[in-house]
Amino acid sequence: MSSDSVSQWIAQVKDGQREAVRPLMDHYFQRLVALARERLRGVPALAGHDEDVALSAFKSLCLGAEDGRFPNLQDRNDLWRLLAVITVRKSIDLQRRRRPEEMTAPDAVDQFLSREPPPELAAELAEECQRLLDTLGDPQLKSIALWKVEGLTNEEIAQRLGCVLRSVERKLHRIRLVWESELTV
Repeated sequence: MSSDSVSQWIAQVKDGQREAVRPLMDHYFQRLVALARERLRGVPALAGHDEDVALSAFKSLCLGAEDGRFPNLQDRNDLWRLLAVITVRKSIDLQRRRRPEEMTAPDAVDQFLSREPPPELAAELAEECQRLLDTLGDPQLKSIALWKVEGLTNEEIAQRLGCVLRSVERKLHRIRLVWESELTV
């Protein structure tokens, strides 16, 4: 499957063409189930809810895309990041709904008002980011990846490196290839 296909399916979902959801689900559903399973691990009462969480994440994606809530959703990378965030949040919400008696009122308010992810999620994300950066090997590729995460444009990165825009685009393509191979394993 090419990234063009994913981009086309995303555009179709945004236009309300629900048949485009099927190929996206075929490609991403099992990864979302695995992510939900990991997030729900350790809560025996929630075993088996991983597929429900993944389906709910896809439903939220479709409804949100149709409503125009994801204007920056353009390609496979944007899609995976969005689906992963929705899935993790839905897993956390499910845990909170199923274990309200375990939380005292002040704890619940603090968690609700907190804009920071739970420490275990933050640590897990940091470890995964470091692992992915380490797969790049080349320090320049690592810098480019970090600059993209910081929000720099390709043009700004080219200026920092003192190279042409096409060089940055080629290096970003290399990064994507490395990471896609890592994430599909």
